[in-house]
Amino acid sequence: MAIALALCLAGCGLFGKEDKDDARNWTVERLYQEAKGALEAGYYSKAVKYYEYLETRFPFGVWGQQALLDLAYAYYKTEDFDASVSACDRFIRLYPQNPHVDYAYYLKGLANFNRGKGITERFLPLDLSQRDSSSALQAFRDFEELLKRFPDSRYANDATKRMVYLRNILARQEVNVAMYYMRRGAYVAAANRARYVVENYSRTPSVPDALVLLAKAYKVLEMDDLANDALRVLEYNYPGHPGIAEVRQVVVR
Repeated sequence: MAIALALCLAGCGLFGKEDKDDARNWTVERLYQEAKGALEAGYYSKAVKYYEYLETRFPFGVWGQQALLDLAYAYYKTEDFDASVSACDRFIRLYPQNPHVDYAYYLKGLANFNRGKGITERFLPLDLSQRDSSSALQAFRDFEELLKRFPDSRYANDATKRMVYLRNILARQEVNVAMYYMRRGAYVAAANRARYVVENYSRTPSVPDALVLLAKAYKVLEMDDLANDALRVLEYNYPGHPGIAEVRQVVVR
């Protein structure tokens, strides 16, 4: 750990005042190669500084375009996800015809996918459905936009897999909210959340739990026809689910 920290600090300190003074005399090609070299060597903070300086001095042209995309990746590697998303958005806006613009959409999705994850979540198997859903939803939309615009992109396959994962997470989050409402006695709100899962997240692992909550909420609300409909769907599609017995045991007082 100490060695890794020392290497990181060494990399961060390599672009001090003297380096910047020297960089003023570099050509755009030299500046880009130094930035690229730092990025490939894993000195991401140093790469960020070089790329930012390059973007300031040479904002246009082929080098400027690639530097902006590399800068977005360097921000991502330093876990500055807000800056990475911002750089991706800027690249997409300025260079919509660039042959690598699909990567900007993909990287934007990755940044939102990882936004908000702390060090604990990287090493411990926590339930990600307990996290705030805004970043997960935005990442899903980013990957969705990538597939819509570039269905044949080299990043399409990975984006598709991440969307399946995110969709499951989003569905579970809705079920968690519905369960919270049930515990608080807000049965209409619970039913609405559960129904949203059934209608919008079909074929996710959370659907049977949503049906259980839906049937329970309708039963407590004495909406028997709707409760029986939800129970029938649950029994038909998930005949062995333990929630079937739970629904039947609900007593309306």
